[in-house]
Amino acid sequence: VQLQASGGGLVQPGGSLRLSCAASGVIFSLKDWGWYLQAPGKQREWVAGITSGGSTNYRSSVKGRFTISRDDAKNTVFLQMNNLTPEDTAVYYCNLYSTSIRYSWGQGTQVTVSS
Repeated sequence: VQLQASGGGLVQPGGSLRLSCAASGVIFSLKDWGWYLQAPGKQREWVAGITSGGSTNYRSSVKGRFTISRDDAKNTVFLQMNNLTPEDTAVYYCNLYSTSIRYSWGQGTQVTVSS
């Protein structure tokens, strides 16, 4: 399984980004998918998840600002990030939305929020 995240970049506080993650080598539509972040010097943390049925869940710090979605026809999961703050600065990854099973992480995409 390969996971390729993209769409990161440098954005000012209050700005928006849309991340994408394309998955290959897996029956994408049957899986629950999540976004995770790793801030400098910290462990990787869960951000948002979407089930195969389209139900979503978010960590409290991003509720109302981030939206996770999926396009099963394109084997892609998205993360729309609005009203970004410097605390959102991290490398973002996608993987299975699971507490016990993960694929190899892939390289992630850097999001930097700074003025």
